[in-house]
Amino acid sequence: MEYNTGLLQRLRDGESVIVAEGYIFEFERRGYLTAGSFVPEVILDHPELVKSLHEEFVHAGSDVVLAFTEQVEWAVKGGADFIVAETFGEYGEAALALDAIKQYGNGLPAVVTLQPTVNMDVQDGINIGEACRMLEDAGADVVGLNCGRGPSTIIETLKCVRKACKGPIACLPVPYRTCPAQPTFFSLTVPGSEKPAFPLELLTCLSSRDEIRTFAEEAKAIGTAYVGLCCGAASHTLRIVADVYGKNPPANKHKPQMHKHFIFGDESKFQDYYTKTVKSKIVAKA
Repeated sequence: MEYNTGLLQRLRDGESVIVAEGYIFEFERRGYLTAGSFVPEVILDHPELVKSLHEEFVHAGSDVVLAFTEQVEWAVKGGADFIVAETFGEYGEAALALDAIKQYGNGLPAVVTLQPTVNMDVQDGINIGEACRMLEDAGADVVGLNCGRGPSTIIETLKCVRKACKGPIACLPVPYRTCPAQPTFFSLTVPGSEKPAFPLELLTCLSSRDEIRTFAEEAKAIGTAYVGLCCGAASHTLRIVADVYGKNPPANKHKPQMHKHFIFGDESKFQDYYTKTVKSKIVAKA
């Protein structure tokens, strides 16, 4: 995006912005980053892989390439068009981040997101919708939710933000199967046990593709313009979000076509193909 036709203009024109995050978790899964400290040494050791993953997420539909920064208490990520401040669920931290953007951001638009907690309040006791409204009033161009809750448990919180705020809102859940009893991925347990899933066993709690699609449809219906997935995101799940939002990313060329599968497709056609083509080749080789 060029700055003159960047984030704010796209949102004013009624467009949506798809955002891929989750770089840290993805590189940990691939064996290039240490769980625990989660310091992204891969930036120095294998910059070509970082570039490749950014390109993979863009191929899957991400409109935004975020700086891959170290995980800190609050991180400001920026580019040519806007600056993102993500906080761990305290209004005070978000307000400080917004002040920093306003002071040092050279007039770039600010996206400020809060991490949803186990209830409808942020960690310093303010209702999350009210906290987002206060950030909006203080000059944030886009406010909303990032990380923490999964697709099913973030929607109720997102509705609270939409009701409280007038401008564009954001939502980037983690793609894990949270539920009312375990509303954040920090509280998830490995299915069938009491063992905490966070962070090493989260793959046992991944959301299904249908659940990601349902989230994207609900977020779109609510009016979420800045949308994506956070920790645990992968290109195949981000593509679904982009598809729901009508982006038709390049990765759609290879979206599932199960009618062509030998098990799930037309059985008669498969049997006919096997009998006339595959079997004949086997006989000929024999």
